Amino acid sequence: MRERFHDRDRKDRDRGEFGFGRRGGPHHGGRRTRRGDIRVALLAGLSDGPAHGYELIQRLSDRTGGRWKPSPGSVYPTLQLLEDAGFVSSSQQDTKRVYSITEAGQAELKEKMAAAGGTPPWMDPESAGSHDDLRKAVGQLIMATKQIGMSDNQAQVDATVTILNDARKKVYQLLAEA
Repeated sequence: MRERFHDRDRKDRDRGEFGFGRRGGPHHGGRRTRRGDIRVALLAGLSDGPAHGYELIQRLSDRTGGRWKPSPGSVYPTLQLLEDAGFVSSSQQDTKRVYSITEAGQAELKEKMAAAGGTPPWMDPESAGSHDDLRKAVGQLIMATKQIGMSDNQAQVDATVTILNDARKKVYQLLAEA
């Protein structure tokens, strides 16, 4: 029995179940950042103090209330570019490379923040609030439907499909009325 669920879980992860996962889309709440935003975001994260890449990822996720979490694949190359440009410096501490913002980086951050009107470009104030509530509600729905999907109760699965199809139709009806 255990092997069957393990195999199903692996298969679901591989296909990006529910739009999240390896091929299923972004892991940062679906919001794409504009080119260059990651540079400013990393500089802003380093303005709180030196950090390694994963610490910066966590800082940015915390600052956005989980709405945006950059991937290591975008953070580490960008940190290298920022170092090459003289905006950050790095040092090896134990097994981690720790980055610090330089004076040139602080000036760059100040200039970019002023150009953005003082609001960090990755923090879209209009996407907060009710959008966070919607994101959380969808996440909770996904968890509930995953639990139904793991059961062997076909009647529950069928009832859940009906509920989800009705909900989708009602959401489209709301959009049509707008």
